[in-house]
Amino acid sequence: MNTTLDAVIQTIVKACSNIVFAVILFFVGKWAINKITKLLDGGKLIGKLEVTAKNYILSTVKIGLYVLLGISIINMLGVPMASIITVLASCGLAVGMALQGALQNLAGGIMLMAFHPFKRGDFIDAAGVSGTVKEISLFYTLLCTANTKHITVPNGSLMNANVVNYSAEKYRRVDMVFSYDWDEDPVKIQNLLMSVLEKHPMIIKEEGKLPFARLSGGTDQSLAFTVRAWTLQENYWTVFYDLNQQITEIMSENNIKAP
Repeated sequence: MNTTLDAVIQTIVKACSNIVFAVILFFVGKWAINKITKLLDGGKLIGKLEVTAKNYILSTVKIGLYVLLGISIINMLGVPMASIITVLASCGLAVGMALQGALQNLAGGIMLMAFHPFKRGDFIDAAGVSGTVKEISLFYTLLCTANTKHITVPNGSLMNANVVNYSAEKYRRVDMVFSYDWDEDPVKIQNLLMSVLEKHPMIIKEEGKLPFARLSGGTDQSLAFTVRAWTLQENYWTVFYDLNQQITEIMSENNIKAP
């Protein structure tokens, strides 16, 4: 009887001591993980990365460290490692089958981080929507449209779609076509168009990006003129609307008729 009681007491004491050490390990491990992630965040290597990529790396490292900490605590409590590995494998398979779409989005998020087809602040057109990139997470990308609507796009869809990044370059070209009556003088129209382009302060006027206005086609009733002008990305829409208004006004002042 005494032997059995001693064995029970020893088992209880051992279990309690394991629990105490497991709790201590948890808090010490949590403190160490926070220290490691802070050191990585302030390091030169990760600090130079784009914000989204940096957050992704830090989150991945943090999750991995917590997984290791959890396995260590479970092992300290006396659970066999073979059982832990079996349970994790079974859970991984079940979760993988249940979350195939989510895993596709996760893979898309990793690819976006690796190849950087766009970054936060870029204006893009992809997967049938367009807007400014506000956030790139592991599973979704958040776009803000011109009328301030937020659109959440799955990363899997973005990686399988054609992406047009309007902010990739410093300059952007305004392309426009204007039509006038067949009987009008093409040279006069061209000169009027060029006078508007040359006076606009936001239009680039340097070699390789000179403003352009020429007769480019027409029908038996109209003449079509192509207008091209380079400007900074942030000035694109200002130049676009200015040219529409100023060209219309100058044509009206010179009695140039529409088709």
